[in-house]
Amino acid sequence: MNHPKHRTRTVLAAALTALLLAGTGCSSKADGDSAADGADGVKAGPGVTDKTIKLGALTDLTGPYATLGKSIVQAQQMWADETNAKGGICGRKVEIVVKDHGYDVQKAVTAYADIAPDVVALPQVIGSPVVAALLDDIERDEVLTFPQAWAASLLGKDSVQVLGTTYDVDMIAAVDFLTRTKGLKKGDTIGHVYFEGDYGANALEGSQWAAKKAGLKVVDQKIKATDTDLSAQVSALRKADVKAILISAGPAQTASLVGVAASRGLKVPVVSNAPGYAPQLMKTPAAAALEAMLHVVSAAPAVSADIPGVKKMVASYQKKFPGQLVDSGVLSGYNAAQLMGADLKKACEAGSLARADVVAAHRSQKNADAGLGSAQDFSDVSQPASRSTYVLKPDAKAVGAMVNVEEAHEAPGVEEYLASKG
Repeated sequence: MNHPKHRTRTVLAAALTALLLAGTGCSSKADGDSAADGADGVKAGPGVTDKTIKLGALTDLTGPYATLGKSIVQAQQMWADETNAKGGICGRKVEIVVKDHGYDVQKAVTAYADIAPDVVALPQVIGSPVVAALLDDIERDEVLTFPQAWAASLLGKDSVQVLGTTYDVDMIAAVDFLTRTKGLKKGDTIGHVYFEGDYGANALEGSQWAAKKAGLKVVDQKIKATDTDLSAQVSALRKADVKAILISAGPAQTASLVGVAASRGLKVPVVSNAPGYAPQLMKTPAAAALEAMLHVVSAAPAVSADIPGVKKMVASYQKKFPGQLVDSGVLSGYNAAQLMGADLKKACEAGSLARADVVAAHRSQKNADAGLGSAQDFSDVSQPASRSTYVLKPDAKAVGAMVNVEEAHEAPGVEEYLASKG
């Protein structure tokens, strides 16, 4: 979910210049600090009144991740409706203001400027380049933000929380899975196809580290988000005699890679980062090859998992949105909303829903567990909230077309890797 870094910087600079010249700008630090006591004695601030708590969502409903965006938006609205039916949070109804940026950084910058003065936090921001463009504003405004992006470059910001693992941690788990279960041994070569930008670069960092530890060689193939025919990459990997392939891209690229590889006789194990799979792939010509060759490493379990909280969420979603596909976006969005709700409740109990105090409440959580997967530690801004990775597998018959193969576990070497990064 990345575009080239230079393009992101250029678009950001242009957008910010235009905003400043127009005299609008993004919300100022003063906005985040202005707060007054509500009638109940709870300190308030932007996005909070005596009756409502407003949250914001910067999503993609018209771009390349529109299906994901729709799932997340609907799941978070379901959470808000459930929460309000139980009396809300801190005696206030929860509202979610949704802005569609279409995966366009300039539109996202404008959308943030529009909603920032009126929301207390952002339980959804889709896209690594979008989050990267907004990092300074989010930090300045102290808006607690949960991106739907998992690059390690987003760590280290007090107001920004990457939920679960990062791409590099999951790729270390992928290499471990291949050596344990697929017969890879010292001296073998593996391929890694990855998007240019923070997503792919971070995933490659993890795979190269793990491969070096295992005595494997990595042949890497960088691609763009617009590349949907990976025939050339498959040819290069076949020539390199790879024994397995890692991919850190989008669903279209995963389908092309696996489909072309299978058709050319390169029937080797393939492991993808979570953003590289969508259940819609199981209705494409590549479905049989995907079911035979692909595994996915993810911080979250499959939506078909036998976990009480997940099963309850799936049943509620199917009832509220009959006929709608239940995919990983539903789980991701609902989990983020649940965790943010817990932060808001904790801040209320401490007497303040001001932005800075909501961030502080979040960072005080060392064992946050929404019952939807692994518990998370939010207390160290420099570290992933979780180090545990699930291994999943496509299954056209399962809810969400995915099943768990291995439960969440910390792969060997993850602790050493993170320590080496300081």
